[in-house]
Amino acid sequence: MTRRETGTKWQGSQEECAYKVDTTTWGGYDSDATVRLMYGGDDVSETHLSGELSVSGDVITTPLVVGLSAGIKYSLHIG
Repeated sequence: MTRRETGTKWQGSQEECAYKVDTTTWGGYDSDATVRLMYGGDDVSETHLSGELSVSGDVITTPLVVGLSAGIKYSLHIG
């Protein structure tokens, strides 16, 4: 598995955002890919991800990230 950190993305507590990752550089999409939203060591995906991971060619689009709390650092893992 390849790990790539893309840096900080800012999202407001009232925003709902999906994020796209182009996997071409790493040889394309892994059909077993999953997505998780983490806060510290806790998986908060059930609370803060809405919808399903989708794929178009080599581009993975995450579910909507929703309901985040202000001032909290989350990390989005696709693997």
